Amino acid sequence: MTHTLQLDGRRAAFDDFGPATAPAILLIHGAGHDRGVWQAVTAGLAAAGRRVIVPDLPGHGDSEGEAPGAVDAMATWVLAFADARGLDRFELAGHSMGSLVALAAAAAAPTRIGRLHLLGSLAPMPVAPLLLEAARSDPAQAHALINKFSFAPAEVLGEERRRALETGNRARMERNGSETLARDLAACNAWQDGLAAAAHRNGPTLLLCGALDRMTPVKAVGPLYEALQAGGGEVRRVELAGCGHAMQEEDPAAVVRALLGTNTGPLSKK
Repeated sequence: MTHTLQLDGRRAAFDDFGPATAPAILLIHGAGHDRGVWQAVTAGLAAAGRRVIVPDLPGHGDSEGEAPGAVDAMATWVLAFADARGLDRFELAGHSMGSLVALAAAAAAPTRIGRLHLLGSLAPMPVAPLLLEAARSDPAQAHALINKFSFAPAEVLGEERRRALETGNRARMERNGSETLARDLAACNAWQDGLAAAAHRNGPTLLLCGALDRMTPVKAVGPLYEALQAGGGEVRRVELAGCGHAMQEEDPAAVVRALLGTNTGPLSKK
């Protein structure tokens, strides 16, 4: 059942699963997506006894308003949402654009964020000009490009599963609208404060990478990892074999294990 609350006079939609007294983890979705992308991960975390809260960012899913179009604005909204849910201290996880939002929120409220989990993350996170333009002027092409690079190859996933994942992802992006996707991608491309935010992070952080990710490739995560290390907190890098960028849909069980800290295979520095 969808939960809602009023935030800045607009409806904010979210899921809230697991024991109300358990430590809470917030999951933040990526560009053009909504809370539904976390469905399998949410179920796994709740089954492990965690309280899992998954909001739709403004202008996404069932939340009202316009997509903010800026990472810092989304981070401010996430912290206000946490206030509205009565969360003083919590874990925060974000995927892709959501990882930038989570990183910005952790920088803005360092004492509130316990463990920070960055999935499919880079800082900075440049978006190809071709994709930025397609999102503005040719949504179908943008969706095709995103699907092409979001998932592991069919040789790994199987033809049928990859088609199903692409179909679901296209439907989600269409539901959220072309303007939302364009604003989200522009926000990712514009945010240049990620490394500075990471360097001030003095708490436990997980970098979760898909071994076959072509959007935020493993080989490019070094600067973010090093900036997080400079902050002085514990930093883990974990690589999920056989996963592309959309790891939470491709292998949600492995993502759950990583978020719970039971998947401890470190990614060697490259």
